[in-house]
Amino acid sequence: MAFIETLIVIFLILVIVAIFAKGVVIIQPYEQGLQIRLGQYVGRMNPGFRWIVPFVSEVIKLDLRTQVMEVPSQEVITKDNSPTNVDAIVYVRVIDPEKAYFEVSNYRLATVALAQTSLRGIIGDMELDEVLYNRDVINTKLRDILDRETDQWGVKVERVEIKEVDPVEAVKNAMTEQTAAERARRAAILRADGEKRSAILKAEGLRQSMILEAEGERQSKVLRAEGERLSRILQAQGEAQGLRILSVGAAPLDKKAITVLSFDALKSMAAGQATKIIFPFEISQLIRQGAKYLGATDETAAETAARPVMDDSILGVIPKQEEVDKILKEIQDAVPKVSEEELKDTSKRRIPIEKEQDDPAKPN
Repeated sequence: MAFIETLIVIFLILVIVAIFAKGVVIIQPYEQGLQIRLGQYVGRMNPGFRWIVPFVSEVIKLDLRTQVMEVPSQEVITKDNSPTNVDAIVYVRVIDPEKAYFEVSNYRLATVALAQTSLRGIIGDMELDEVLYNRDVINTKLRDILDRETDQWGVKVERVEIKEVDPVEAVKNAMTEQTAAERARRAAILRADGEKRSAILKAEGLRQSMILEAEGERQSKVLRAEGERLSRILQAQGEAQGLRILSVGAAPLDKKAITVLSFDALKSMAAGQATKIIFPFEISQLIRQGAKYLGATDETAAETAARPVMDDSILGVIPKQEEVDKILKEIQDAVPKVSEEELKDTSKRRIPIEKEQDDPAKPN
């Protein structure tokens, strides 16, 4: 009987422990608990160890951390009728647990569905090119729409990002052709612009080159003309000085002297190797002057009377043969007689004397 009572007590203890354990609830630091008892909301339960009445109470735990929800890819028709596959990522956080649980059955599913429909409407009002390069605008519009709609659910949309914009294959091919054509157009424009600039620079360079060449030619002609002018001036000055000197030197010359100089010039000209000689003056006048100088022409009566009379007295006294022999004899007698032996002895004595004079090292 005591054994049965003991078993009953142990069973009751186990039942009490199980019932107590059933009412134990542990709330994590990043969670918020909502207690519902007999179908009525009792209140929030903060993180930590909590105990509720089992079997009649229920605790709903909500994660208060930022959650990442992926919006599935969907095909959207843009404003310019270009089919495009678009997906996105939404970052949300529960700020009001009661609304997040009681106002919507599943806030995660509701937020994703709302993001899909809102994204379809935003992209439908934009052209494909705007969708491709205006992702920031799409993100801002979608975040504002979701944040406004999810505020009544106690959910805060922190950020929205378009993950991928993928046009269909036909649109991609058309975009590829458009891009290639656009690049070809830009290349043609750049090539034409480069050729234009090259032609302009080449023409400018040619113009500068012609200007510099003309300027150089002008300066060269000016310098050459200046040099020729100075050369002519100096040459004329030299010729003038030469003529002056010649006129001064020729002033005392008479006709006979000029005739002699003319003959000397003819002699110099005839000494050359040329087979043809051109006389720069009248040769007949020169011959006539030479003939007059040599006396070949007839003299006038006045010239003959004015010429001095030549007689033998101008020759002086001519000595006779006897007088010449006498003078030679006196000269021979005046010369001292020297024998042959004396001449040899004298030559021997003079040789050492000349050697002594030629040796400069020997002291005097």
